[in-house]
Amino acid sequence: MTRNGNPLPHVAALDDDPAIRSLLAEYLADNDLRISTLASGAELVALLARDTVDLVVLDVRLPGEDGLAIARRLREASPALPILMLTGRAEEADRVMALEGGADDYLTKPFSTRELLARIRALLRRAQAQASVADTLNKVRAYRFAGFELNVGLRRLKNPAGQPTELTNGEFSLLVAFLSAPQRTLTREQLLELTRLHNAEVYDRSIDVQILRLRRKIEADPGHPAFIVTQRGVGYLFDAAVEIVR
Repeated sequence: MTRNGNPLPHVAALDDDPAIRSLLAEYLADNDLRISTLASGAELVALLARDTVDLVVLDVRLPGEDGLAIARRLREASPALPILMLTGRAEEADRVMALEGGADDYLTKPFSTRELLARIRALLRRAQAQASVADTLNKVRAYRFAGFELNVGLRRLKNPAGQPTELTNGEFSLLVAFLSAPQRTLTREQLLELTRLHNAEVYDRSIDVQILRLRRKIEADPGHPAFIVTQRGVGYLFDAAVEIVR
């Protein structure tokens, strides 16, 4: 199954309720997703062995092995596989257990199919962005811009005078995110997702602070930045020509 010549994202939905499986199969298929519905963990294992799955929708309450145990096993085997868990309870403890068990997101039953689709699409976008940057980082040895050179493997930045410029993990991750997408506006959400590739301690409330500190290290006039330009109400844009060294 393709769309514009590209394969549709493959979603595996595991739920012991036939009505839920039928609903998911019809609704997601109508919205440009390839869907495989499953009733047990064994069926999911078999599917993963023979086909590529882009995202798993997983019910917490399953007969036999529960969803949390399956999620933990999935996370160990495939750290980058997005997992959306369905839970029948709204208590905070259940939500926390789902996230700590390896889920990337959760939805409480009964759920809106539109919200489910929106969450699936958001997780797929996040995974695609992370895979794209990870693939780029595996191929890129260094970035060069305006006399600066960032060695990705060594995580070292040299200024135009050839002197090292110390970067924190968060600053390095933000700079790599910008250099991998020059002349493109990146939202705070996109920057947060891209920095997680490096396990950097960057949070929504600290994005602006980290960018301010990064500007102080690469901008001639941090108060009037030439590289990291604010796009008001949207995010930030890296406004410089970037050379990739492979």
